[in-house]
Amino acid sequence: MGFIVAIVIVAAILAITYVGVAVAGLNVFFGIILPYIAIAVFIVGVVCRIIKWAKSPVPFNIVTTCGQEKSLDFIKTNPIDNPTTRAGVVVRMILEVTVFRSLFRNSKAELTEDGDIKYQWEKWLWIFALLFHWGMFFTLLRHFRFFTANVPAWVGWIENVDGVFMVDLHPIYLTGFMMVGGLVLLLLRRLYIGKVRYISLLNDYFPLCLLIGIGLMGMVMRYTDFGHVNINAVGDLMVSLVTFHPALPAEPIGAAFYMHLALVCTLLIYFPMGKLMHAIGIFMSPTRNMINNSRAKRHVNPWNPVVEFHYYSDYEDEFREKMVKVGLPVDKTIEQAAAEKAEKEAALKAELGI
Repeated sequence: MGFIVAIVIVAAILAITYVGVAVAGLNVFFGIILPYIAIAVFIVGVVCRIIKWAKSPVPFNIVTTCGQEKSLDFIKTNPIDNPTTRAGVVVRMILEVTVFRSLFRNSKAELTEDGDIKYQWEKWLWIFALLFHWGMFFTLLRHFRFFTANVPAWVGWIENVDGVFMVDLHPIYLTGFMMVGGLVLLLLRRLYIGKVRYISLLNDYFPLCLLIGIGLMGMVMRYTDFGHVNINAVGDLMVSLVTFHPALPAEPIGAAFYMHLALVCTLLIYFPMGKLMHAIGIFMSPTRNMINNSRAKRHVNPWNPVVEFHYYSDYEDEFREKMVKVGLPVDKTIEQAAAEKAEKEAALKAELGI
């Protein structure tokens, strides 16, 4: 049900945008007003989520580990999976963000007929995630050409590598297909694996369908006649937006671009509210960014009430005579305790000058 609702929402956004631009002529709203609203909601929403996370108390060391912690010198430690230094945490975070190192360890557990637990290799989720994230990353870098008056040289280098395959002298950008392919595979995995489908909700399907719609509309504009747009006009509009001098270009852009832009704006508005915030939240996750030094340093909850301990030495001082009387062993005899007490009182009087 969640998948159907997500498809309907994305289709409705596309239909409303097409009618608004092609029929009602609301180019100003979809080309200028909506992008500014989306960016404002995105910035405010992300800042609010970060502030909320920053206020969340983390009294204990709750870092997630899967390797040997540093202890005795002759025991081999795992400085990345169980970091005890800030450098180890940095390396761990870099590997987590770039190659999803923890996701690589994903395995599937099944119960055999004999009642044993069997673990199987399960790397498909990791592969699909890599395809999508790296494909989207380089696709976003290529889009940087639309936000500057002069295209940076590095954008051209990326395009040359990305578009190494050509059809009719037109480059086919592989990262776009990587992005959409990874998203489709992630969606199919969620639909066809019963256990995953059972726990999937609308907020799982909607971002996938929305991102697929964005990627497909980009391909429609790039590779089909229906979506043919005026690239120069798109660049003029984007530059006017980022320089805060919004103005529609004199030449028409095409309804397909506004449909693509409307989906992107929807993504920006939805981003702070959904699971996509993990892209920022991973850097603030205490299970990932903390040093695991619980053996070297004691972590005390700062707002726990102060507990006055009654140590054994205090207990013995209080009941020493009774303990000796009934024959219980004591650390200090009555005479030793009296002598120590006299020494402390003499030292105190000397310090006070009495």
